[in-house]
Amino acid sequence: MATPLSADRLLKALRDEGLHVVEHRSWRTNNRNHKGPWGPTHGVMIHHTVTSGTASSVELCYNGHSRLPGPLCHGVIAKDGTVYLVGNGRANHAGLGDDDVLRAVIAERSLPADNEANTDGNRHFYGFEAVNLGDGKDPWPAEQLLAIERAAAAVCRAHGWSERSVIGHLEWQPGKIDPRGFTMSSMRTRVGKRLGSKPTPPATKPKPSPAPKPTYEPFPGAAFFKVGRNSAVVTAMGRRLVAEGCGRYAVGPGPRWSEADRKSYAAWQRKCGYTGAAADGIPGKTSWDRLKVPNT
Repeated sequence: MATPLSADRLLKALRDEGLHVVEHRSWRTNNRNHKGPWGPTHGVMIHHTVTSGTASSVELCYNGHSRLPGPLCHGVIAKDGTVYLVGNGRANHAGLGDDDVLRAVIAERSLPADNEANTDGNRHFYGFEAVNLGDGKDPWPAEQLLAIERAAAAVCRAHGWSERSVIGHLEWQPGKIDPRGFTMSSMRTRVGKRLGSKPTPPATKPKPSPAPKPTYEPFPGAAFFKVGRNSAVVTAMGRRLVAEGCGRYAVGPGPRWSEADRKSYAAWQRKCGYTGAAADGIPGKTSWDRLKVPNT
């Protein structure tokens, strides 16, 4: 049990543990604190993203999607071991889990089976999403596993916790399988060994690199947006409209252009300052470029 680390303390703890950390956009104020309390904190939870590609994975974890608003974790761990901080505070990553598991984490003892979903984990756990498809085939590079070990150890060290405070999503919430591809038992062994010694810097100092720049869908032309159009671009557009507070969807968004998409885009046009016929819900290049729809 502990008071959550401030943004500065979390950043320092990770870097002191030898991690290459990138501060992504406005991560320090990106949280879900308005939906419930953040803290007291009890542990660190490890996930896999079910995505590929660093830039798109980081953006997804920062923004979230229509069914689950971001941030979806506190840090994203890339294949090369870089940690991208995307949130500070309550994050949508743990969901409801087993209160028996939480008590075991607090007591730092062996975990019971997770067979209930009755306790808010978003309040009590730091979350790290590791970029991996989670299909059992996508590899886990040594650099990425080492970064998971370092990140978990950094938070534990900052709070005075043992490796027993590190769990996987699959150990918390019934039905979850992440992280898939290595065991949490082996990861806890690694974290425990690291906590038994002083933090060590990486073997080689990584070159500073800027946060990945996401790429966006080019304007496909107004004629693209017609009834029956079925495209992943429509889904991506809808998710951005929801993120901008302009979603007018009862269900969705989905890949097929619909009246809900038109109404949602009209709301975005009005937000951009358009009125009358200029806010008819059919995308134009200027408003489309401002929306910044991620590449599909």
